[in-house]
Parts: sequence; C-alpha cells; structure tokens
Amino acid sequence: MHYVSLIVEALRGRPRLVFWTAALTQSFLWVVIPSLFYSAPPGELPTTLAIGHEFMLGSYLGPPLAFWLGELAFRIAGIVGVYLLAQVCIVVTYWAVFTLGRAIVGVRHAALAVLLMVGIAAFTVPSVDFGPAVLAAPLWALALLHYWRGLGEDKRGAWFLLALDLGLLLLTSYIGLILLLLLVLFSVATSRGRHALLHAEPWISALLLAIIVFPHAWWLAHQSDLVISGWQASAATVGRVPAWAWLTAFLLASHIGLVLLIALATGWPRGRRERARAPEIDRAPAPAFGRAYVYVFALVPAFAAIAVAAAARRLGPFDGAAPLLVLSGLAVITAAGDRVLLYRERLVSSAWLGILVAPPLVAVAGIAVMPWIASVDPRVAQPANAEGHFFAQTFQRRTGEPLQYVAGDQRLAPLVALAAPSRPHVYFDWAPKWSPWASAADMRKAGGVLVWPVSAARTAPPARLKRQFPKMVPEVPQSFERPVQGFLPSIRLGWAVIRPQGEK
Repeated sequence: MHYVSLIVEALRGRPRLVFWTAALTQSFLWVVIPSLFYSAPPGELPTTLAIGHEFMLGSYLGPPLAFWLGELAFRIAGIVGVYLLAQVCIVVTYWAVFTLGRAIVGVRHAALAVLLMVGIAAFTVPSVDFGPAVLAAPLWALALLHYWRGLGEDKRGAWFLLALDLGLLLLTSYIGLILLLLLVLFSVATSRGRHALLHAEPWISALLLAIIVFPHAWWLAHQSDLVISGWQASAATVGRVPAWAWLTAFLLASHIGLVLLIALATGWPRGRRERARAPEIDRAPAPAFGRAYVYVFALVPAFAAIAVAAAARRLGPFDGAAPLLVLSGLAVITAAGDRVLLYRERLVSSAWLGILVAPPLVAVAGIAVMPWIASVDPRVAQPANAEGHFFAQTFQRRTGEPLQYVAGDQRLAPLVALAAPSRPHVYFDWAPKWSPWASAADMRKAGGVLVWPVSAARTAPPARLKRQFPKMVPEVPQSFERPVQGFLPSIRLGWAVIRPQGEK
C-alpha cells in the first residue's frame, strides 16, 4: 500500500483547515517562544518603541503607523502584546494571500501557496522584530486582494478598501510607493484596468487615499531632510556591498526554505515507479488574466526595488523587504500548473514541519546552550528588566524625581528606557537630529541617565557624551547577570546620573 501523508489528505479534503492550522501554529510558536525565553526584545524593537512613545507624524525611519501601533500594543499588554501584534500581521498576510489564491487558483492550491510561505524566512524569525516591514506585509497583501476584487471580479466597493489599504501602507513604509505606482501602471496598461477607470469608484478612492496620507505628507514636506538622513545612514549598514546587491541577496536568501520544499516535492532525480505513485493536488484551470496578475505583482515589485536601490545607492525603506515576498508562494503554485504532483510526500511533510518548528527551537537553544559552549552573547538574553529598574530606581533615589531621559549607547539606551517603569524619553545623542522630541539641553534641565558598555580594557564614556555633558561624573560600572550566564562574563555597563538643573 502506498503511503499518503496526512497533510496531503488534508489538502485534498480540508484545505481551509490546513491553512488555518499552519498559520496559527506558526504564529503561536512565535508569540510563546519570545514571551517565555527572551529577556530582551529582539533586533531594533526597543528603538521602534522609543520612537513610537513620542507619537510623532514621522521619524528618520519614515512614516509613523508601525511605531504608533507598536507603542499602543506595548501599553495595553506589554512586550507580549507587541509580539502578538507582529504575528497578527503575519496571519493577516497569509489570509490575504490564501483568499487571493482561492479566487485565482482554487482553494487547494491556495493552501499549498501558504504552506510554501512558511519556507520564506522573512515571515518567520524576523517577524518577531515588529516594525514597518512587518506591518507593511499584510497591508500590501490586502491591497493586492482588494485590487483583484475591484479589477478582476468587478466588485466596485473593493476600490474603497483598496484606498484604505494603500493609505495605511503609505503611512507605514515608503515601499508602498512602488505598489501604488505599479497599480496605476497596471490599470492603464490592461483593458480591464482602463474599463474600471471609467467608473467613479477608483477616482473617489484616489481622493480618499489623498486624505489618509495628507497629514504625513504635510510633515514630510517640512521634514524631508530628516528622512533623507535616515536613508543615508542605511547606506552605511551594508558597508562596501552595493545596496542593490545586498537587497538581491536578501530576497534570494529569504527563499531558501521555499526552494528546499520545491526541490523535495519535485523529487529529482526520480524513477518511473515513483512518477506513477506521486499523489496529485489538482485544480480548475486558472484564468490567463489571473496568472498574469500573480506573476506581475510577484516579480515586478522586487525588480523595481532593486532598480531604485541601485539608482539611489542606498537601501532606504528596502532594508525590510518582506512586502516584496508576499506572492512568492502563490507565483510558484500558479506556475506549477493545474496538477501538482507531490513526490516523496513523507519527506516533504517532514521537511515542512522541520522548517516550521526548527527556527523557534534553535532560538531557545541559542539562549540556553550557546553561553556554555561558545563566547556568544545573544541580544535577546540581555537582562533588560534588571537594567531598566536599576537605573530608574537609582535616579529616583538620588533626585526624588522619576527618570525622564536616557541616552548613551545606541542599543542600550532604548532598551533601558523600555524596561524602566517610568518609560523615559530616549535622547539619540549619537544622532541628535533623529530625536526632535529631546535635546541635550532638555536632558540637562530635567536630568537623566547615560549608559554605555564597558570592558576590562575600556571603562571611559564615549567622547560624544563628554562633549554634550561636560559635567557628567561616571559611576563605578554596574554588573548584571544574564538569565543563562554560562561561561560568559557578566554584563558591565558604565553609567552616569545627570542631575536636574537647580539641584545641588
């Protein structure tokens, strides 16, 4: 008897169940694992929340929506709320792709497309680091879904939802400009698009879009130099590697898991007996316009982003390019034809489960094991709460006032501010114009804490801190233990208290 995996049987009989099981399982893992095992938020999340804490109309990192939502989630449910928000974004992305695929290639193949998306790295490990790229992914996918409903299915009310999607996308990341321009060109270049433009709904939607983005556009007109400075800094993040090459490598590397699943499913090399036994997942023929729609919006945005990065010689908003990948799985399934043969389905099923479960398990192992076997200091193992509470309590004991400002190291200052009970402002002393809500003068007036990492060879504060706060008096470095210390040395932080002006 030929073995047929449970996943294959479920795909044939209950594809919606397969979709929801895959999407919710992945999201559950990436909420629970960080919540239980991360003692510090990953990546740039502390900086994201430091910016969102100020509720500005924009920042050097671009539009404000992701920063606002991250801050609101943190205020409602703490850091777990931010992790949950990030995974809601991933589930909505998957749902939009599944719904779009169901309309074009059928429900079974749409479920297959979402299963392939589990192999795209940008939607797994980096998704915990909530920010503009994570929020832009569902908005991008929803825009493509509603554009299809308005254009491909002639549902005129979908144009208003499209305007809302695009407006929120442009309030999240400037990468949305690529999608907006491509939608305009696609509408003009296709007969269906030109026919749709004869109705009033697209034009009313354009007005709605303009109203949504107007506040940020007004801010951008007056603060464009701030955003440009952020883009210039993004060029330094890739070093000597050209921005377009870095982006290309990122997009290709994100597909490694997807490519592995495809390679296993095709079964090359295979014998004649294997070819006869392969289970089949079929569909009704996909319409030509639907296939063209998927290919265009899966491929052209990535090439456009690479071209812009090459022309500008910097990444700009493309340092988080998850939105460019939302249709990769659907494009592969569309190209596979009306009959998808799954060779070696046992191995494919095992590989898929491995790709789903392995990254969170590796994250836990890195925290628990690496300090014992290698000199590796995981950022997510930083004792953030202990650091934040120590500096906040010390400042309040000495001044009688709650801690209002933190500055110093570019990574530590946002982390300490996030964990401090008073949620102080972060003054970006390394780039003062990036924090228009605070200045060195504000910090000297209200007081604050300066923090920086120290080592056995160097305990002195950075020179820029001495220039901006010439009266600072460094304290004895403070040591902190990690949750899993292993053979690593204790974390030692240099620090200084800036007393409020007028205090003796």
